[in-house]
Amino acid sequence: MSPERKEQTSPPQEPQQETPPQREHQQGKSPRWRRFPWIFGIGLAVIAVAAVAYYFLYAQYHIKTKDAYVQGDLIRVAPQVSGTVTAIAADETQYVRQGALLVRLDPSDNDVALARAEASLAVTVRQVAHLFDTERQAQAAVASQEAQEQLAARTLHRDRSIARAGAVSRLRIDQDQTAARNLQDALREARAQLASAQSAIAGTSPTTHPQVLLAEADLRAAWLARQRTNVLAPVSGYIVHRTVQLGEQVSPGTDMLAMAPLASVWVDANFKETQLSKLRIGQPVTLTADSYGRHYRFHGRVLGFAGGTGEALAVLPPENASGNWIKIVQRVPVRIGLDPHELHEHPLFLGLSMDVDVDVHDVSGASLTQAPTWPAAVQTNVYAAQDAGADPLIRRILSQSLGQPAPARARTAQAAP
Repeated sequence: MSPERKEQTSPPQEPQQETPPQREHQQGKSPRWRRFPWIFGIGLAVIAVAAVAYYFLYAQYHIKTKDAYVQGDLIRVAPQVSGTVTAIAADETQYVRQGALLVRLDPSDNDVALARAEASLAVTVRQVAHLFDTERQAQAAVASQEAQEQLAARTLHRDRSIARAGAVSRLRIDQDQTAARNLQDALREARAQLASAQSAIAGTSPTTHPQVLLAEADLRAAWLARQRTNVLAPVSGYIVHRTVQLGEQVSPGTDMLAMAPLASVWVDANFKETQLSKLRIGQPVTLTADSYGRHYRFHGRVLGFAGGTGEALAVLPPENASGNWIKIVQRVPVRIGLDPHELHEHPLFLGLSMDVDVDVHDVSGASLTQAPTWPAAVQTNVYAAQDAGADPLIRRILSQSLGQPAPARARTAQAAP
């Protein structure tokens, strides 16, 4: 075959397409990003200006940390008397009000002790009443002896006056003198018995005698022991832990339940030591919880600073006196109070994580203060109320034993609690 034939049979080749960068290179032009370098410079400048503005307008006035957790009182309920658990009235996750029954113990032994104390008080009141009767008898005896002694003295004086005329013998005078001396001795004995009776009741009445007060105290202790077989909630809150079981024998100090009053929780935020220079008591705080997300914000204020870092306040503080020492930035716990209305609408649980943002525009406050910044004192009147029922019982026993209305002292004692 001829070369001309081969050229006719070979397929035609398409021209290769050139890319835009190749065309620009072939045409002697640079890429677009090289033609507009000022665009990137402007972008970097805008970012730098925004960062500087953010710092001067916001960041320098806000100190943040994510190392913050919800804290609160954890009240461990224990019995005040020994006994066997016969009923459990509250369990975990349940809400109980102050004074509500939590656990009931078997009251049989306490009922016996209470009945014994009631009988002892009644016997003591009767014995003291007898002491007052003895004092009155001694007074009557002294009056009788005084009358007899006076009569004997007058008789002796009369007989001596008529003995000069010989109307009375010497024997009669001796008998009168002996009788007068005997009556004088009897009068002194009666007066001594009266003094003894008076010393036993001096400055008291049948209801204020020390023996009666001691018996009342024993009765009150027995009454309290009987009332304390019902273990009551000291505050209102939620049961977070229960260890007691039905039929268990418990004694004072045995942990049975744990309660958490979630209406009074706070936040402990652990700030770095490098962040403390602008933190002050009373500064406003904004907080967010992971449980509610970023859409809801809690508000509070700084209440105070702990007296040391977390490591220094630990049970076993670290020992840094070693050759391999490495400096680690320490954290100081800062207590933050929360708005109670927000807590009521959005309750927080112990141990939840919080994001804390402290507004430090105002740095005129103090870091430490000797005056309390919030009411830290808490109290309960549940246990005092258990003693109030003993007073009507004591008044009733006194009235029955003395056969008269209840004394004013007992009524005053009832009003005291």
